[in-house]
Amino acid sequence: MSTQQAIVAATKKWLETVIVKYNFCPFARKELENDTIRYSVSELTSFDDLVELALAECRFLDDHPQTATTLMILPNGFDNFDRYLDLVDLIQSQVIESAFTEESPEGKSYEGIYQVASFHPDYCFADADKDDAANYTNRAPCPVVHFLREDDIAEALADYPDPENIPDRNITLARRKGTKKMAQLLSECH
Repeated sequence: MSTQQAIVAATKKWLETVIVKYNFCPFARKELENDTIRYSVSELTSFDDLVELALAECRFLDDHPQTATTLMILPNGFDNFDRYLDLVDLIQSQVIESAFTEESPEGKSYEGIYQVASFHPDYCFADADKDDAANYTNRAPCPVVHFLREDDIAEALADYPDPENIPDRNITLARRKGTKKMAQLLSECH
């Protein structure tokens, strides 16, 4: 198995054994079972290159409506959580809110079309203790920038009871499982 295949396998295992099993994302199961998730592993570490890759991933989703979502997996260069957050902020501002590139000098905003979610092995919510089990709701084997179609999210949540309570439910569940159990679940994905 190649390194990229191993990274994708670890990510899929995390989706199955953490995200879907504990229903942290109410629409992940459908996409996992339907095989409509794109796993894009990138060795790039430059912010500029990754902004261009993020834009390319949005274009891919534009051109492939049968693909529900993309996980842009970054195994190198983003171990530092703050550096990773800087990248996510840059992607949010330059790709989602406005994308001005040589290919598209007029710019194209993906705001209202795609939403970005973030997952990192050291994810820590603002003002949370690093060892808070709640952080594991956003911890993954590798840094991931997740692109989701907003229309798909709205459709999935339309039939979901009390969708605004999902984050609180996830935090409560993770804390009930405890940091040790959540860390074990994540480590088993490698």
